[in-house]
Amino acid sequence: MDDGIDGRRAAYEALSTIEDALADGFRSGRPVPEFADQAYGEGPDSATPAAQRPAGDDSLAGDDSLASVATDAARCLACRLAAGRTRVVPGQGPERPLVMVIGEGPGAEEDKTGLPFVGPAGQLLDKMLASIGLSRDENCYIGNIVKCRPPMNRDPAPDEQAACARFLDRQIALLRPKVYLAVGRIPAQSLLGVKDGIGRLRGKVYEYRGAPLVATYHPSALLRDESLKRPAWEDLKLVRSILDGMGR
Repeated sequence: MDDGIDGRRAAYEALSTIEDALADGFRSGRPVPEFADQAYGEGPDSATPAAQRPAGDDSLAGDDSLASVATDAARCLACRLAAGRTRVVPGQGPERPLVMVIGEGPGAEEDKTGLPFVGPAGQLLDKMLASIGLSRDENCYIGNIVKCRPPMNRDPAPDEQAACARFLDRQIALLRPKVYLAVGRIPAQSLLGVKDGIGRLRGKVYEYRGAPLVATYHPSALLRDESLKRPAWEDLKLVRSILDGMGR
């Protein structure tokens, strides 16, 4: 049987498991991680709705590779961000991840190193992922909506996001993650095609290209406002529950 069919079937079974867990109060037996020392609490009171999205086209992969995507991104001059970049930041992680984390775009540290999420927000993201058994070294791929740093860390403009979409589409076709985790307003809005704020989008399970997608706050938001740690922890538990429901 095709892996894509198996993945979608596992995703739908996982969604049913999540609804049961949420109806029971969604308590986790896992210890509260370091980043969430003030965040732990009972989960949502009701089952999580799932938004429908068109399935992805795995034929995009073909003879493509992550290395080819990185090379093509490094040569890209399709938008104004190319003029100010030091290095392109294509992404980092294994070729067959359980989870694909999608952020907004590189910051100053990422622009210097060519690696995603390496500054203070990235260090917090690593702790967040570790709290639910994930790591960019083993089972989690980390990327961004845009591959070049927007000046002054501003939001990437719609045309800049559109120019970079082909690279993200190719990565998704190659990686075929079991779950997507959108961190921040920009990636959540871009992937889901909506304009709602992250406060309204988080805490739910959506379907994106045949797999579950969960949105949560960007780690930089948690560094600015510790009150967001509790809902972020609930979102991470939601991701963990999906994976557990898949037997992962």
